[in-house]
Amino acid sequence: MMTSISDSVNMVALVQASTALPIMLFSLISGALADNFDRRKVMLVAQWFMLLVSALLTAFAYFGLITPWLLLGFTFLLGCGTALNNPSWQASVGDMVPREDLANAVALNSMGFNITRSVGPAIGGIIVAVAGAAATFAVNALSYFAVIFALMRWQPKIDPSPLPRESLGRAISAGLRYVAMSPNIGKVVIRGFVFGLSASAILALLPLVARDLVHGGPLTYGIMLGAFGIGAIGGALLSARLREFLSSEAIVRYAFAGFALSAGVTAISPSVWPTNIALLLAGACWVLALSLFNVTVQLSTPRWVVGRALSLYQTTTFAGIAGGSWIWGLAAEEYGADKALLASGALMLLGAALGLRYALPEFKSLNLDPLNRFSEPLLALDLKPRSGPIVIMIDYVIAEEDIPEFLALMADRRRVRIRDGAGQWALMRDLENPEIWTESYHTPTWVEYVRHNQRRTQADAAIGDRIRELHRGSGEIRVHRMIERQTILPHDIAAHKTPMDMH
Repeated sequence: MMTSISDSVNMVALVQASTALPIMLFSLISGALADNFDRRKVMLVAQWFMLLVSALLTAFAYFGLITPWLLLGFTFLLGCGTALNNPSWQASVGDMVPREDLANAVALNSMGFNITRSVGPAIGGIIVAVAGAAATFAVNALSYFAVIFALMRWQPKIDPSPLPRESLGRAISAGLRYVAMSPNIGKVVIRGFVFGLSASAILALLPLVARDLVHGGPLTYGIMLGAFGIGAIGGALLSARLREFLSSEAIVRYAFAGFALSAGVTAISPSVWPTNIALLLAGACWVLALSLFNVTVQLSTPRWVVGRALSLYQTTTFAGIAGGSWIWGLAAEEYGADKALLASGALMLLGAALGLRYALPEFKSLNLDPLNRFSEPLLALDLKPRSGPIVIMIDYVIAEEDIPEFLALMADRRRVRIRDGAGQWALMRDLENPEIWTESYHTPTWVEYVRHNQRRTQADAAIGDRIRELHRGSGEIRVHRMIERQTILPHDIAAHKTPMDMH
């Protein structure tokens, strides 16, 4: 529709940017909602919102009120609904299947999505050609009822948490902290951004390819999107087989290289059929890379924070897609769509080379289920959940010959502590009794201390178990749980204020 109401090449590319931008801006908030609320209800709110926006878009198109910027505005609102929906949707895959089936489940989810991507655009192109854009928007609005119906019938098992729900700000901070302290997720974030930045060129410029490079119309564009979608289905079907004899990093590098080849062929092809063959390859590479990124994040993340981890990965990937759509649109307007596609292919090859430094980790069978060893101690003070700050000090007795191993273990312990919500972590050695080492950290409240301990996973147990084996003291490791208290009373503070303080 944008190609029919605007002559600006950049406005056409901004359609995809306006879809990706809200996912970049709001996914982190959506991830926090996905981890702290019923995911099914979050998805229902998102679907009803997109239904309303789609109905309004249909009405504006029907009465001929659509302008380029208004079309971008509606597209942005639909992107907001997608941003709210996606973290809950993707995190729900892990709620339905055991971890050993997660990779195949994510690929199946991608395949289902891309079956519709292959059929839907072709049908959309036919409807546009026969009945116009308003009719296509109406069919799109009606399609939300099917998803809403499925979500209303789905009744997942929800284990209630004994702890109060985190505030939105604290939940977002916890997600950022977890990802920052998880090197594997950091690699996915970097590679996902570069992939989104470079791969966005094909989808953003495809309307121009259909109109200017192969001289087609809406139906041609629909068929091209269909070819991309069919390739994506093939990529999803091949994913499990490829993982049997190729590493995750090798598959991602081939996906980058394959997408670069597709961009090059699309740029120089003068007819539909070579372009469609290239788009088949592009679709396969798109799903192979993004599904591997998704699975790596999910397998590296416990369930309590998976929505936020996925949302951060999506934020950076869609930041790349939004930024790339804008950049390639400007490049196409200045130099032509063919040259913009060739430039994106060159960037794709650089993305493949990034694997030399930020290689994707192999899938590991880490048990990230809760450890469930912690039980609240009996306290002599009557603490409230919000009482704090809480200071924890843990004493270890370590033999001289075990110090190098102990320090290495404590480096891992520090990462786990901070990742799970501790602050001001420190390791100290007693000057008078050098065999005594004290680990200390803070949590803002008692409930955050309990939450911190309940986040520990089965995979983290190996660190704590080995530290306990190195402990040479008699009896169990001594844990001091203390609450900070001010030593200056309020009236003393007032009495010590100077005239300058009062001013």
